[in-house]
Amino acid sequence: MYGDGSYTKGTLALETLTFGRTVIRNVAMGCGHRNRGMFVGAAGLLGIGGGSMSFVGQLTGQTGGAFGYCLVSRGTDSTGSLVFGREALPVGASWVPLVRNPRAPSFYYVGLKGLGVGGVRIALPDDVFDLTETGDGGVVMDTGTAVTRLPTAAYAAFRDGFKAQTANLPRASGVSIFDTCYDLSGFVSVRVPTVSFYFTEGPVLTLPARNFLMPVDDSGTYCFAFAASPTGLSIIGNIQQEGIQVSFDGANGFVGFGPNVC
Repeated sequence: MYGDGSYTKGTLALETLTFGRTVIRNVAMGCGHRNRGMFVGAAGLLGIGGGSMSFVGQLTGQTGGAFGYCLVSRGTDSTGSLVFGREALPVGASWVPLVRNPRAPSFYYVGLKGLGVGGVRIALPDDVFDLTETGDGGVVMDTGTAVTRLPTAAYAAFRDGFKAQTANLPRASGVSIFDTCYDLSGFVSVRVPTVSFYFTEGPVLTLPARNFLMPVDDSGTYCFAFAASPTGLSIIGNIQQEGIQVSFDGANGFVGFGPNVC
């Protein structure tokens, strides 16, 4: 079962998988007989979490726990990638240490220290993104979650900082989980402030506008693609990861951003 309520029930089996000329025997996988939620209509789900039963965990002997991906940006003709093995780790990436949480070993936690809008760091409590000793809170990188979720206090300050720097743009009503939207139907192009994540040990990830202003209809409504988290857990979702080369070095405990795009 997944956090959004989706689940699959069926048979656990061992199978031989072939990728090009690489043959991998006795890979555990599930054959779902009852699938509900986000699984409906999908051919399957590839688990690339940090747990021992994920695809990555089972291939550790062959890949060293290393893999990388680049998620294609919406509305483009670009090609994405998914690569397993040490060759997936690029030279020139900005590397951020992974944080271990024994209570959730399949999640990729990262140390996030702050948020920025237009190059200005948002004032936030020092511990708002901390992982507690009991395994609560923290920040997870997740491809299976679309919209980045932040603790309510952090989201409110972040959103208000963005609104303050976009006061010249016409507002629109909120849509679904988005409470900050704009009517850009009369614009050919717009200038918006940058949005940045400040990570532990110094790396800063600055996002292009398409990774945080999301079209929600065909009439020119765009929304700030972040939302408040009902818990203390923060999740950096796939919309914010689009077009950025993301690499995981599980053996050494790092996640890298860049240097390439897609």
